[in-house]
Amino acid sequence: MWLSPVWLVLVGISSVQLGAGLAKTMFDEVSPTTIVWLRLFASAAVLLAVARPALRRPPADWLVVLGFGASLGVMNWAIYQAFARIPLGIAVTIEFVGPLTLALFGSRRPRDLIWIGLAAIGVLLLGLEPGEVTWAGAGFALLAGTAWAAYILLSAETGKRWPGIDGLAVASVVALLLLSPLTLGRYAGELTAMPVWLVGVAVGVLSSVIPYTCELVALRSLSPGVFGVLMSLKPAAAALAGLVVVGELLTGLQLVALLCVVVASVGMTRTERTVAPTPE
Repeated sequence: MWLSPVWLVLVGISSVQLGAGLAKTMFDEVSPTTIVWLRLFASAAVLLAVARPALRRPPADWLVVLGFGASLGVMNWAIYQAFARIPLGIAVTIEFVGPLTLALFGSRRPRDLIWIGLAAIGVLLLGLEPGEVTWAGAGFALLAGTAWAAYILLSAETGKRWPGIDGLAVASVVALLLLSPLTLGRYAGELTAMPVWLVGVAVGVLSSVIPYTCELVALRSLSPGVFGVLMSLKPAAAALAGLVVVGELLTGLQLVALLCVVVASVGMTRTERTVAPTPE
């Protein structure tokens, strides 16, 4: 292996946020919905080609994967709507409330209240910066976080019922179909430009194909605890991508808020006794 598992995860995290930054550069020309649809189109095409899933499954398996696909579609659509309204780093910081809350509900240790409290302080600090965080942007980020929590639960259940990456491939198609009526209806005119397709496919490769591949390989030899700590760096990676790609400079207070959420996420992960790895 030419890269260590830790570096593979870091490459995946960086690729996701680079894709988000690239997508945001297009929001003045096309809607976030169109970019998300193209991202799902690219990732679904690649996953189907690789997995070639067998579709003869029990009804219960289909019910789970349909829910998984719906959570995947809502999660991607909502966070891109948030990206269009607030800085990348802030959006991802607020989104982390979802998985952190899920971790709290799954914990029986009172000390974990400290970490969720620290995360809450971080989110509240974001609201003290006038003009930077809109209600709509924060609302979409929270919706994305809620869908992320559902995604985590349904991902684990899908992995039990569908072999390999078959479930993820089918779920990607479900998410794509979920957004298709809106994209191919209201925003159909945006799909006539070849540059939009090129950027959309690039976003799909950067934000879905590369990170999933990196994480899949890394999790073969990386402990779930270390993986969780590394994933906690996502808000910081998003802030860096926002600065480098779209020139979003966070204030000192916003950086403190981001740090609170990152530390809370690391704390929750480090004190977790049993962590079940799931592909992003």
